[in-house]
Amino acid sequence: MDEAQQMDAGLIRQMFELGLMGIEVPEQYGGAGGTFFEAILGVEAISSVDPSVGVLVDVPEHAVHQCADPLATEDQKSRYLTRLAQDTIGAYALSEASSGSDAFALQTRAVKRGDDYVLNGQKLWITNAREAGLFIVFATLDPAADTRNHGVPGREGAAGFKLGKKEDKLGIRASSTCELIFTDCVVPRLRYSANRARATRSPLRR
Repeated sequence: MDEAQQMDAGLIRQMFELGLMGIEVPEQYGGAGGTFFEAILGVEAISSVDPSVGVLVDVPEHAVHQCADPLATEDQKSRYLTRLAQDTIGAYALSEASSGSDAFALQTRAVKRGDDYVLNGQKLWITNAREAGLFIVFATLDPAADTRNHGVPGREGAAGFKLGKKEDKLGIRASSTCELIFTDCVVPRLRYSANRARATRSPLRR
C-alpha cells in the first residue's frame, strides 16, 4: 500500500466490520460507545503495524466525531454518526495555504444565498480526502466577525466540489493527503442543535 500510495479497499471494509471506525460513536448510533483513551489504544496498536491505517482511523475518531457529536441535531447524529461508524470515512478540512490551521484566518468563504450557503475556496493537506464520504469543512461566513463558522459540503463530484492534487509524501504514503477545491459549491442550510457556534451542515454522500 505504501509503494502504491493507495489504501486497500478490502482493509477499509474490515476496519468497519471490526468496529474500529466507530470506537467513540455512541452505541445508539451503531458505534462501540468507547472512550477517547480506548480509541487511542486502537490507533496506537494499528499504527505499530502501518501508521497510514492508524491515520485513517484517527481522523474520523478524533476530529470528525468530536466536532459533529456536540453540535449536531439528533436527526443529524442518527444519519451521519451512524454512517461514520458503519461504512463512511470522515475527513476534517481546516488547513489552507495562507492560514495553515488558524481557524480565524480562513480564506474559504461561505456566502448565504436564500436557504443555502455557497462555498468558494481551497483546502490543503486534507487527510483521508480520497477515501472520505463525509467532510467537515471550515469556512468564514463574516470576515469582520470575531468567530468563524463551519459546514459540510455536498458530495464529491457534485457541482462546485472536487478533489485536487494528492501530495506525494516521504512516508505514510497510503494515507491520502489532498487538496479540496470549492467553486460556487452550494451547501443546504441546516441548523445545529447547540448554539456555541453558528454553523451550517449538509451531508457529503458518495
